[in-house]
Amino acid sequence: MSVNPGHFTHDVEPLPDDRFLDREESWLRFNQRVLELAEDPDLPLLERARFLSIFASNLDEFFMVRVAGLARRMATGLAVQAASGRQPREVLERTATVAHELMLRHAATFSDDVCPALGAEGIHILRWADLSDTEQERLHRVFRERIYPVLTPLVVDNAHPFPYISGLSLNLAVIVRDPETEATMFARVKVPPVLPRFFEASADRFTPLEDVIAAHLGQLFVGMEVVEHHAFRVTRNQDLEIDDDVSEGLLQALERELLRRRFGPVVRLEVEQSISPEVLELLTEELAITESQIYRVPGPLDLAGLADIADLDRPELKYPPFVPAKDTIPGDASIFSAIRDRDVLVHHPYDSFTTSVQRLIEDAAADPRVLAIKQTLYRTSGDSPIVDALIDAAEAGKQVVVVVELKARFDERANIAWARKLEQAGCHVVYGFVGLKTHCKLALVVRQDADGVLRRYCHIGTGNYHPKTARLYEDLGVLTADAAVGEDVSALFNHLTGYSRQSGYQRLLVAPQSLRNGLVERIEREAGHVRAGRAGRIRVKCNSLVDEVVIDALYRASQDGVPVDVWVRGICALRPGVPGLSETIRVRSVLGRFLEHSRIFAFDNDGDAEVWIGSADLMHRNLDRRVEALVTVSDRPQRDALVDLLDRAMDDTTGSWWLDADGTWTRHPGPPGEPLRDIQTYLVKSRRWRTVDG
Repeated sequence: MSVNPGHFTHDVEPLPDDRFLDREESWLRFNQRVLELAEDPDLPLLERARFLSIFASNLDEFFMVRVAGLARRMATGLAVQAASGRQPREVLERTATVAHELMLRHAATFSDDVCPALGAEGIHILRWADLSDTEQERLHRVFRERIYPVLTPLVVDNAHPFPYISGLSLNLAVIVRDPETEATMFARVKVPPVLPRFFEASADRFTPLEDVIAAHLGQLFVGMEVVEHHAFRVTRNQDLEIDDDVSEGLLQALERELLRRRFGPVVRLEVEQSISPEVLELLTEELAITESQIYRVPGPLDLAGLADIADLDRPELKYPPFVPAKDTIPGDASIFSAIRDRDVLVHHPYDSFTTSVQRLIEDAAADPRVLAIKQTLYRTSGDSPIVDALIDAAEAGKQVVVVVELKARFDERANIAWARKLEQAGCHVVYGFVGLKTHCKLALVVRQDADGVLRRYCHIGTGNYHPKTARLYEDLGVLTADAAVGEDVSALFNHLTGYSRQSGYQRLLVAPQSLRNGLVERIEREAGHVRAGRAGRIRVKCNSLVDEVVIDALYRASQDGVPVDVWVRGICALRPGVPGLSETIRVRSVLGRFLEHSRIFAFDNDGDAEVWIGSADLMHRNLDRRVEALVTVSDRPQRDALVDLLDRAMDDTTGSWWLDADGTWTRHPGPPGEPLRDIQTYLVKSRRWRTVDG
């Protein structure tokens, strides 16, 4: 693949063709790291169960989006060679191989390790045959009262075609025999998703819902003989395909596509290993799939449902309780005066989202001096206090503008509902650009202060305005009344709502106009410093590093001797430590209690450091097909604190995974006999972000 090498002005050698790792396999290796947390006996037991659940739901999304998208492009002839050099069919085959391996490892971790360990703690997940007579009798009553009424057995015969199997549905394939004619028939029973995944047979003793249904199939097929039954699960393409035609309302187009989403082609069939060849052959034919799309694993299927087990009230088997710091902004002080005095850096979940970002919007809604509130919403919670505050502000006569991203993957329905609710309250709701997702995290409050000055108070963050995930996702944000930032954010909102051609900003880098070029220019600047004998260093924290132009710029900088540290949570297509290419680049990954989600870009700049935070990952979609924003951190102690955070994560005494040049991630064992520092636990205990002094 030919890639623009950037803007280096000195002589450069061509970079090798095999310099990129495969992004799909890199994502699978990220999910492997999640699985390794579930395998870790030093973690609290219910947290290990939760990581098993996260692994399963992550893999579901990977198949629904990435595998389905690749299969769709191959079917339409649009698939091209990957940047890694692999042909589309090679990528699909390698993905299937690795996914098969990981799914078997995941199932074994549950059945051989976590499930027995739960049993030792009095939490039992049992198959039907392992329940006591008393427990089975109780579930007989539960079946009649709660399960039977919502079941719909569907038989397949000359008058009844094979039923449609919806995506991510768990089902029972049943073979029944008519005792009078000896004829056999296939039937499908859908396991209702509205019921608990694991039913409680007695205190802390659970059994899979499909086992309860299977034990009562005779009541669904009265007068018939149940010959065999097997659980299976289907994954379909659920990526959205929206025709961004300006002549059609995006809202209506999205709603129509959501109805079609359930009917996408099958990309994976999960079956229990005990399934008979005859039933598997029938499913394979009816679902029109190939052998490579079949995943045989020990039961039970759909272990994403372990999240309910992880939520059990057993605090001794979970991470210790944690209360975020609430005094980032003193409760008795005006949030506006606090922000006016100096920029405030917040670090969630260590700093409370409720008493900082949410408070800004709620106080602005109630403050009679506030004239206008503008905000982007990409994802938010079902009972969002942010949305409620915006509605209150509109009803109080303030001008409220909300840029809602309808195409936030898997949150589309919720965002449609919130958009309509906001419109009904009198808010000006804008759906962003055709062809671009609005992913930046911005809030702007315009206030006539007591001194008569009209000021703009801003929040620029790395995470969504979602109070619930703010307790689980690690994110950063800057609250500021800086005039330059206010002008920038105002201009960006005008760009979002009025289609202005704004491209230059004072303290922001904005995609798709200037963000990639801005980062590449700063990477090249560090290389120039090092070539001239000055100090230069690059530190990056992101969720994913895929963009070839940025990676090539980092390679060039490494060839010039610039030390480069990359802290990445998920996908990384860069090969670190390759002689002559990336010898000075280190790549580390941290996974744990909180989902690392912030993005930080730090450049030493010969002692005049620049540090940027914001919403953008280093991926094509973020840099080319989304509106993203980074803001430079102006407060020096705050810059130093962020650089210190990056250095601590990269330190050899911190627990992390290290990436090798061949794409292998290895969990760092640490010095012999010395425990590694968990950086998240360290931050919980130190709460160091509250005490950044001027």
